[in-house]
Amino acid sequence: MRLRASLLLLPALLQAATTGGFRVLADDPGAWPQVLSAIGFQAQPSAAARILVLRPGASASPEWQTRVEQGALLILEGESSAAEMFGFRRSNENVRVASVEDVHRPKLSIVWQTPVELPRFVVPRGVRVFAKERWSGAPLVAGFHQGSGAVLWLAAPIGQRGYERFPYLPQALVDLGLDPPLRSSRLWAFFDSSYRSRVDLDYFAQRWRASGIAALQVAAWHFYDHDPEREDYLRRLITACHRAGILVYAWLELPHVSEKFWNDHPEWREKTAVQQDAQLDWRKLMNLANRECAQAVKNGVKDLIHRFDWDGVNLAELYFESLEGVSNPSRFTPMNQDVRAEFRRAYGFDPMELFQGRTDPADQRRFLDFRAELARRIQEEWLDTLDRIRKQSPHLDLVLTHVDDRFDTGMRDAIGADAARVLPLLPRYRFTFLIEDPATVWNQGPQRYPEIARRYAALTDRSQDLAIDINVVERYQDVYPTRQQTGTELFQLVHLASQSFLRVALYFENSLLPPDLPLLSSAAATVRRLEYQGGKLTVESLQGVGIAWSGPAVVDGREWPVTDDRTVWLPAGTHVLEQASATRQRARILAFNGTLEFAQYLPGGRIELSYHSRARALAVLDHSPLACEIDGALASFPLAGSPTLVLPAGQHVVTIRAE
Repeated sequence: MRLRASLLLLPALLQAATTGGFRVLADDPGAWPQVLSAIGFQAQPSAAARILVLRPGASASPEWQTRVEQGALLILEGESSAAEMFGFRRSNENVRVASVEDVHRPKLSIVWQTPVELPRFVVPRGVRVFAKERWSGAPLVAGFHQGSGAVLWLAAPIGQRGYERFPYLPQALVDLGLDPPLRSSRLWAFFDSSYRSRVDLDYFAQRWRASGIAALQVAAWHFYDHDPEREDYLRRLITACHRAGILVYAWLELPHVSEKFWNDHPEWREKTAVQQDAQLDWRKLMNLANRECAQAVKNGVKDLIHRFDWDGVNLAELYFESLEGVSNPSRFTPMNQDVRAEFRRAYGFDPMELFQGRTDPADQRRFLDFRAELARRIQEEWLDTLDRIRKQSPHLDLVLTHVDDRFDTGMRDAIGADAARVLPLLPRYRFTFLIEDPATVWNQGPQRYPEIARRYAALTDRSQDLAIDINVVERYQDVYPTRQQTGTELFQLVHLASQSFLRVALYFENSLLPPDLPLLSSAAATVRRLEYQGGKLTVESLQGVGIAWSGPAVVDGREWPVTDDRTVWLPAGTHVLEQASATRQRARILAFNGTLEFAQYLPGGRIELSYHSRARALAVLDHSPLACEIDGALASFPLAGSPTLVLPAGQHVVTIRAE
């Protein structure tokens, strides 16, 4: 495909710089649209695209040189005369590629499922080699700057999914000067302080915020028991997060309570089907069916929540073990005396008999159904307990993390999880139902998220209360090219999940690899339309979105106050964005983690915004506010020593005087 000289006109280049569009110049685009859209780039006509992709066999043309000189980023995939024109030529030597080393994570094992025999290429002097064959050092991905643009070359096609060979292509594009056009600030992340015990919390809070993380789900069992040193750490963590505009939730993993609780109460320990104490993996499970145990844990949880300035509570994985179900008696729970006695009264036999020769499938079905209903009862009991606590602290948000049993239907019998029994509780307790990806499907592709969303939408009319939890960990299945999701695979997971659910959570903060952090925010951003015309950018989004932007901005004809030096943050809906002509620097809201509905400047140096939020909302200003009104009444919600406003949950109009 050839380009005409008219493609080089300035308006087209301005549009490309603003929207970051791409075009694959081939009849078969392959997986490139999935790769590039996963970090926020939109397909555009050739004239408007900054990223141009040439597939194997593409013809050389002087026009490619011109486009690169003028600011395009040209991607050359595989062998072609176009690649030769830029100095990437095959030699007479071949190399077998099965293992790859990438500069973004040199020690990470990157293994191709199917080794490929490739020519060993000669690359131009001075290029940066991003990826090479691990043992021979043969270059596989390389790039260089030229004029105002850049060239990225790959020795082989990227594969059907886009990530099975070169996981860090997005990072290479950023290294060559590409800035994704979209950002999100709606991610959640699970956090375990065991992995961050001696770190600069203010530094990490700012890094989390830059990665698009709006809330941390903090492992609260470490703080269940009184310990001055740990309590001081948690208070500093919460303060640092609030200053950065990040909410903090107490993440509970009942029936695991705490190490001390386990040691102090052997009489309340859960039992497996072989009548051993249920210490399974890291969790030490207690018998919450026992009334004395349940009351003691409730008292401890109330104390835990009231001791710290939490923004919400996450009741996570409150069901049973194990993933193998009845086929693994050594992990199967609950088999404590209380549960066995209740079942025996109802059905006339001890469920232990199912593991001692009682083989009637109908009997097994009775116990598995009883077990699923027991899990629902305990979940409802704890939702009710937390809702009562919330009546004393109305700002608290509530989350129930529940493993998926609709996509992997075996989860119900394996661990007693049954979403259909729990989802009817949504209207009564007003919580977010956070669907956890079960380990059994971690090897499946990103397309599972739209399907999961579809199946849960059939169970409830409250899809706005559904969220998804992505486990970013090493997988036990045979997976390629990396054991853990990273690079393009992770970005595709986050992007498709964000298109399917209003909220995406990541498990867990420490497992996210450093090369991925700068692009997570872009992966989580979604828009319906991004169109540049006549010097104006039209943006349509369902959830609100951040647009990469430098300098003051006008949104829908008004100077816009919710912006930092890199991003303009827009509410949901359709909005028109253009460059502001004003030169005076006015007060700004740099970050806001509620759901923004509207914002504007008012006379006298004031900012007005309307929002809604299930939890408290945090507004980070560029300097400390002088006064704040909420729904017309004078209020004082600043965080001490910080330009961050802590605003109430609900729907409100806020007026801030900051000049």
